[in-house]
Amino acid sequence: MDKNNKDQQQRRQMQIPQPIRSDGAGATDLGPRDIMRDIQNPDMLVSPATDAGTVPNLRFSYSDTHMQLNFGGWSREITVRELPVAKTLAGVNMRLTPGGVRELHWHQEAEWAYMILGRARITSVDQNGRNFIADVGEGDLWYFPPGIPHSIQGLEEGCEFLLVFDDGNFSDLSTFSISDWFAHTPKEVLSANFGIPESAFANIPTEQRYIYQSTVPGPIETQAIADPYGTVPLSFTHRLMAQKPLVTPGGTVRIVDSTNFPISQRIAAALVEIKPGGMRELHWHPNNDEWQYYLAGQGRMTAFAGNGTARTFDVRAGDVGYVPFAFGHYVQNTGNKSLWFLEMFKSDRFADVSLNQWMALTPKEIVQTNVNASPELMNSLRKEKWPVVKYD
Repeated sequence: MDKNNKDQQQRRQMQIPQPIRSDGAGATDLGPRDIMRDIQNPDMLVSPATDAGTVPNLRFSYSDTHMQLNFGGWSREITVRELPVAKTLAGVNMRLTPGGVRELHWHQEAEWAYMILGRARITSVDQNGRNFIADVGEGDLWYFPPGIPHSIQGLEEGCEFLLVFDDGNFSDLSTFSISDWFAHTPKEVLSANFGIPESAFANIPTEQRYIYQSTVPGPIETQAIADPYGTVPLSFTHRLMAQKPLVTPGGTVRIVDSTNFPISQRIAAALVEIKPGGMRELHWHPNNDEWQYYLAGQGRMTAFAGNGTARTFDVRAGDVGYVPFAFGHYVQNTGNKSLWFLEMFKSDRFADVSLNQWMALTPKEIVQTNVNASPELMNSLRKEKWPVVKYD
């Protein structure tokens, strides 16, 4: 083998990560392996020495899910079937073309949504006959209570969004759709219901349409429907990016729950930005499990499960993360760009407990003796909460 070939082989070997920790634990992996996955998950291939025990899988990528392709868009979902630990919430990532329609439908579950890109028009009517029609854009939210019918349609540029439902067993493919109901109702019953001949239903769908292609709707003012009962009393939309963020040295946080988005009674959330060199501080949530969706960047998260168990996961854009109720955890930016993610809860309120703040507001003597705290640690404690911190 000539020198150039030897050099190339050595470079290839150096680029292949091996499950060997800096303290010498582990050994080379010479068998069949997915090297690209190992590169993407360095903290799973070489786990920190502090990881221990059998914490279940807490991460799943939308890239590993089934794509439901339709004329007019696509959808893919992460539920307990893909991520068994995620029992409280399920998520659907959906794309609609310009004019593409997620048909008229309703759910047994509450629907909370975040617009990732583009614009869409949403429509709804509540149980009292009050309607709601609105256009939403990047960074906007919507929320439909359980049983409230609605639709979504892509505008000129199309759209992509995340839907979150308050049941981990949910599937978007098994909801209540108007076309599906028409298809499974005898025509004589439809005739009696609407007071028109059966022949008027000759061309109704024979199955659920789910997502279909239509034309881009006109300006919203041309779509207005005069409603004798008025519009809904609580808005189904919220401009999250217009909300003033909490700014800390490591990034920003925008919290949205029933206090500032009153209709959202079943799902609370926070949009977190972690700047390079920053970290979502060590904390836990006293109200429910946390369901995460990573929008941009890359990072890592360690979940502390108690009883001497902990596990570290690498996360990146398009991943869903999950932290069971009260597990201690952090999220650290490991890239050179801001890490953006949503943390969501089956709750009407957002709540978290800061490790730093808890220690700062506890008598010093018990803190110091409990963890053999150094003077440097004791002096670093803050009485105010910084959800995102900056470190060297």
